[in-house]
Amino acid sequence: MTRIPVLEDTALPASFRDEAHLEEVLSTPPRGLVEDFSRLEGDVLILGVAGKVGPTLAMMAKRAAPAKRIVGVARFSDPGVKRRIEAAGVETITCDLLDREAVAQLPQFPNVVFMAGKKFGTAGGEPFTWAMNAVVPAYVGERFCGTRFVAFSTLCVYPFSRVAGPGATPADTPPTPLGEYANSCVARERVFQYFSGKTGSPGRLARLNYAIDCRYGVLHDVASWVFQGKPIDIRTGVANCIWQGDAISHILRCLLHGTTPANAINIGAPRTTNIREAALRFGELFGRAPVFTGEEQPTTWHNDCSEAQGLFGDPVIDLDTMIRWNADWLRRGLPLHHKPTHYEERAGVF
Repeated sequence: MTRIPVLEDTALPASFRDEAHLEEVLSTPPRGLVEDFSRLEGDVLILGVAGKVGPTLAMMAKRAAPAKRIVGVARFSDPGVKRRIEAAGVETITCDLLDREAVAQLPQFPNVVFMAGKKFGTAGGEPFTWAMNAVVPAYVGERFCGTRFVAFSTLCVYPFSRVAGPGATPADTPPTPLGEYANSCVARERVFQYFSGKTGSPGRLARLNYAIDCRYGVLHDVASWVFQGKPIDIRTGVANCIWQGDAISHILRCLLHGTTPANAINIGAPRTTNIREAALRFGELFGRAPVFTGEEQPTTWHNDCSEAQGLFGDPVIDLDTMIRWNADWLRRGLPLHHKPTHYEERAGVF
């Protein structure tokens, strides 16, 4: 049996050559995922695979279990994404998930990862946001019965919590959404919970914090402001930052920890990132002093990820490594997604 390379045994690079090298590292599976997927029965269908996170999640799933069929579903409006994941051994199906009849024709799979959704551009596009975040889950819930699943969600379903405290958990902090986007995400969760209970489909709702890539993310946002000399709004003084590879590994492993009906789980790092300290570190790397505006507020989107740490362990990639990688990527002018996270947003408008 061929040994599967795992992240813990991989020499981490000082920097990335290009996007292909970045995605190679992002999609290298940690040991825990390889071990879990060896016990997971059946193949995996990934709905909404063509977004920012989907390609590396699909690639990681395939690398963790080369013998499994990993199939990605999306509209594939960018044909390059389709070619990229197919080259990694991932099968693809072109489908508009807002087409109920098309969803009904998708093949049955024992494991489903749901990634489809709408966040950026919600302001002014509220009807489409609700359709993607609430109607599509209903179509998917109708189609896949008795299926293990994990559905992406967001920390934004929580109200603000005190930074000084342990943070919100699904058990102690009911969703109190702020703004149209967060409200539509609660709808997504409730629809999946309804169909999970109705059809006996064990699942988890992965309330993801801030996944870190070098092409986008909280650390990229902060780095770019320091690099350009722009003021950093410090009112949101902390953010929970987790390397995207660690985040998608934890989310894929949730397939083995489903409940009926589906329960939520916070996905993030065991400790929050202090934005001021991160900016100062970027300042050291760039040789320029950050500019701050405002004052740190006592509350923000802050949640406790101890359940995920108990199940999956700590992330493999640490904060300073993420900072150094982001600084190097930005300084060298490598490609970006040009999608700010708006982590500093305190009114729920995206």
